[in-house]
Amino acid sequence: MSLTFEEAAGSLRDALADAGRGLVEREAMVELVALSAVAGEHLLVIGPPGTAKSEAVRRTARALGGSYFEYLLGRFTEPSEIFGPVDLRKLREGTVETETTGMLPEAEVAFLDEVFLGSTAILNTLLGVLNERTFRRGHTRMKVPLRVCVGASNALPEEESLAAFADRFLARIYVEPVPDPQLEELLAGGASLWREVEARKASLEALDVLARVAQEADLAPVRPHLAHALRMLRAAGIGLSDRRAVKVQRLMAAAAALAGRQSPGVADLWPLIYAVPTKEGQALAREVLRDLLAATENPALAAAALEASAGPLARAQRIARAGREVMNQVPVSGAAEDYAAWRLKLEGVVREMDAGFAPEALPPDLQVLREEIRAAIEGPAQAVAQA
Repeated sequence: MSLTFEEAAGSLRDALADAGRGLVEREAMVELVALSAVAGEHLLVIGPPGTAKSEAVRRTARALGGSYFEYLLGRFTEPSEIFGPVDLRKLREGTVETETTGMLPEAEVAFLDEVFLGSTAILNTLLGVLNERTFRRGHTRMKVPLRVCVGASNALPEEESLAAFADRFLARIYVEPVPDPQLEELLAGGASLWREVEARKASLEALDVLARVAQEADLAPVRPHLAHALRMLRAAGIGLSDRRAVKVQRLMAAAAALAGRQSPGVADLWPLIYAVPTKEGQALAREVLRDLLAATENPALAAAALEASAGPLARAQRIARAGREVMNQVPVSGAAEDYAAWRLKLEGVVREMDAGFAPEALPPDLQVLREEIRAAIEGPAQAVAQA
């Protein structure tokens, strides 16, 4: 049964909602994997170890359907560990061919952790896979079904050759450890991941339908707005290569398709933020493009769109929500240890505010919340009486 555009968009939207459940602060990453898959582009995730990068990709891969390949690269990783071993039977006949069964050349979604640790031989072969969707090794020449490759690393490479390879990943997201106010949510979400829960899945057919709509989208109406945004970024000293500027249109078209729109508009400019290569550049781009991004709207990729368009405001909203939840959890037992634990949570909220905002830049909502927390910490008994 062939899917309609509306059915495909709804199916993928539901699957992404299930994939992101329990992944605290990683919903945007889940959504960007799907966005990149629909656009036919690749995603680079930068962040410290232990921040659920691989879990987020695995869950998204299951939601999208299709074959999945994952590998942690190291300095001594051999090409055969990624692409498959040489076929010894054919080698005896004088032909160097690769047995690719179950390896990267046959995957539709791939995750390569510590991707920049790969050898020159691995990275050169990967270039053909990422750019042309073609695997070449020895006498082996084959088209690959890869929809999206997610690369992960602790930091961006400084070597010029590796930086050129990194540029093949159009979208980039920077992740940090879950902040103090959400530790309870992290623990609960992490525990929930241990249980096998039946999650809704989309299908490769749904992905194909959305990818086709994105490829056929009329970009003419939104191009003047994109060009204006690019000029604003250049004026602020944020330069995107011509290749990245052109390719970001694919992310915009894919964002519109996932939102159920056949043509992108101003509401779909937000993927431009993720095409800016550096973390500092992305933060500055949010400020520069704040007015242009005010129209951002995407029900399928809400977390990624909000993070791109709001940035610090989105973080402020999360801190405020977490803080209000803690404030509403005033202990009623009267036990000193319960008060101590509650005050530690409140202090964690304040630390998160201080880490994210300078005192003069603290949003009004957080200023009010900070005063309430200060009063609660200084006089918990009074806070309980008022509650």
